Amino acid sequence: MRKTFLSLLMISSFFAQAQVKPTPASERLKSIEIRKQLSTESPANKTAFRNIGPTIQSGRVVDMDVNPADPTEFYVAYATGGLWQTTNNGMSFTPIFDSEDIIGIGDIAVNWKTREIWVGTGEVNSSRSTYAGLGVYKSADNGKTWNWMGLPESHHIGEIKLHSTDPNTAWVAVLGHLYSPNKERGIYKTTDGGKTWKHTLYIDENTGAVDLDINPSNSNELYAGMWYRTRTAWNFEESGKSGGIFKSTDGGETWQKVSVEGAGFPTGDGVGRIGLAIYPKNPNIVYAVVDNNELRPATARAANNATADTGAYTLNTFQGITKEQFAALDDKKLNSFLRSPRYRLPAEYTAAFVKEGVASGKYNPNVIWDYLYDANAAITAAAVKGCELYRSDDGGKTWKKTHNDPINIYSSYGYYFGKVFVSPLDENKVVLTGVDLLMSTDGGKKFSSIDGPSVHSDHHAFWFSGTKEGHVINGNDGGLNMSYDNGKNWSNLNSPAVGQFYAIEVDMATPYNVYGGLQDNGTWYGSSKNIENVGWHSNGNYAYKSINGGDGMQVQVDWRDNRTVYSGSQFGNYNRQLIGAPATGERGPRGTMVKPNRALGESALRFNWQSPIVLSRHNQDVFYFGSNKFHRSLNKGENSVAMSGDLTTNPQQGDVPFGTLSTMSESPKRFGLIYTGSDDGMIHVTKDGGYSWTNINGKLPKGLYVSRVVASKFKESRVYVTLNGYRNDYFNALVYVSDDYGSTWKQIAKDLPYESVNVLREDPVNENILYIGTDGGLYVSMNGGNSCVMWNKGLPYSIPVHDIAIQSRDNEIVLGTHGRSLYVASLSEIQKAAK
Repeated sequence: MRKTFLSLLMISSFFAQAQVKPTPASERLKSIEIRKQLSTESPANKTAFRNIGPTIQSGRVVDMDVNPADPTEFYVAYATGGLWQTTNNGMSFTPIFDSEDIIGIGDIAVNWKTREIWVGTGEVNSSRSTYAGLGVYKSADNGKTWNWMGLPESHHIGEIKLHSTDPNTAWVAVLGHLYSPNKERGIYKTTDGGKTWKHTLYIDENTGAVDLDINPSNSNELYAGMWYRTRTAWNFEESGKSGGIFKSTDGGETWQKVSVEGAGFPTGDGVGRIGLAIYPKNPNIVYAVVDNNELRPATARAANNATADTGAYTLNTFQGITKEQFAALDDKKLNSFLRSPRYRLPAEYTAAFVKEGVASGKYNPNVIWDYLYDANAAITAAAVKGCELYRSDDGGKTWKKTHNDPINIYSSYGYYFGKVFVSPLDENKVVLTGVDLLMSTDGGKKFSSIDGPSVHSDHHAFWFSGTKEGHVINGNDGGLNMSYDNGKNWSNLNSPAVGQFYAIEVDMATPYNVYGGLQDNGTWYGSSKNIENVGWHSNGNYAYKSINGGDGMQVQVDWRDNRTVYSGSQFGNYNRQLIGAPATGERGPRGTMVKPNRALGESALRFNWQSPIVLSRHNQDVFYFGSNKFHRSLNKGENSVAMSGDLTTNPQQGDVPFGTLSTMSESPKRFGLIYTGSDDGMIHVTKDGGYSWTNINGKLPKGLYVSRVVASKFKESRVYVTLNGYRNDYFNALVYVSDDYGSTWKQIAKDLPYESVNVLREDPVNENILYIGTDGGLYVSMNGGNSCVMWNKGLPYSIPVHDIAIQSRDNEIVLGTHGRSLYVASLSEIQKAAK
């Protein structure tokens, strides 16, 4: 949201409610020793996890570094999947960063002369699944051992550049905290190999360095892209006047802003994320891509709204419309809008019906805007200029926009992309990364898509060969692709299991299947017995099957047939479908939509990014859905009824959906005993299926995201709650239990390291065994939460565990990790050790 629309009252009231401060680096660093203690001689580590894939959809790539002397060797860094090396041109990869205390990466740099690898942890893409790093790491033996080089408050690192001749000199672009202001932002320089750092470029506590490039023939000359951005649980500021391009001519010791007024580059509040690329053969040529958040001119906005007779209606058409203007709307175009796949209003809301309602005064003229608009629409409907490319031919003194037509590569989501790459062989061959992958061969005047049918969308990294024309590598949300003809044909290099799971579920088939929703890779399911191999390439039958697209979210499976599946994508767009048969028996190509509706004219429902759904195990025709209200269906989601009022604090809205239910749980021991938790810290219970509700926050910390509420299978009155401060940069582990339906709470698992907690599950046979998934791994308590141990045998040393599923019949645990796909292990040894 633009800063002019941000409510200071909303900011102050929320932080007064949250009552937490960002976890300082000193405490996060203590977690390193705590983790070692909890892992050393852990009885849980008698049992090893095994990875069951999937690999086909891969995960988000943030950077690559290719050996200039032998391009069949290169490194690829994943946002939360670690660092991998290939020496056979991507036919196989080996992980080399799995032993370290953090697995999320922002950027890598390799000194190919000395074979030193530098890793900057914490990606800069600023999304909901962007994890904070711990600073810089360096290895001199190809990842066998690593040394931590400091900068723990950096959190998110955009770029590392190495001196061309001095291996001890390097520069790091630090973006800083994602959800809180901090002074450790900007450019840092080391001249002693990372032992000490000098903070050479600082603007303010909300403006950090997102990109950095260096003249390959003169290491004294550097350019930095500075970006003002703030993010809270409810609002994102993507731009600010303190951002811009800075240049140094003395090795990064001092900096001057070159994107000044009159230089040709955008200035002011609209300056968003910036990406930089120097042309190596002529370093005076510099490209800069900017996410320009200035509003488009009024004529362009009108064209975008498309209210003329020749265009279709958009959501913006209905903002601020008068009664007379609504009456004049074209019925055919209005019906087309109301039935569009994006909005899918209920069938009874025809153009004639809505027009009559507005004319009679039943509805106000803004009724369609009010019905469809939510916080997410504040971003998608924003008529901003978006992606713009500028070029300087005089070393940054002046800049000129390269194109006349809008590029439209990421609309208002530039904060997630914003990189430019120039071929070392051709100053006019430029690539921009965004939702699409665009290439220009005329210096940015015109662009063409080089995306292909085998290439995933949402691109973040690109590499041009400096010796072979047409040889390129592309990194995106779906992994890695390589081409030898400038993108006409692409190969997939997706052998690592690096999927970013949000949520998982299991069924009761034999063998049982695992279902899961992944970041930007839809929902998949496959056998728990899967062992990844390339044999399926010959028969075309991969072990996992895709259910739906988008960002895959929560999944529920009807255990009566193990075929009826509820799944979907972000903001509650879920469906019910039958799997495993050619004929689905459901309406439409994606099954039956189960997202709750409201009546036209009623207040808007708010849906979490990962809207919670629950299928009652007492009667699996009963389906629960969480918006900001609790909805119940008695016929498998065909129709649902709101059984509550607003179960959140009903906060003022920004441009990120907020004030939504984030978790729900029904007691396995009693039908209708249901708990809900919200993203603004509210916890409620109903004992009568939703007819009456009681707030049970009590003395729990206020305002934190309720990541999980779990009704016990062993005792009816017992319930567990985990609170997550990730959206406050507060990483303390918070786990609570109540034995009186939430009337009073007791904190447990107090010995966990400073890692946000995502999930808790009970053991299927022993009520004293608890499994806790954090942003750093899996922990087990064998004494009801009095103490914990780490269970990481077979896992990377640090990996975000987003969800846990227990398959009680087979006595197995399944981990849905955000970066390394799925893992399975037996619970037998844990249960023996706990006796």
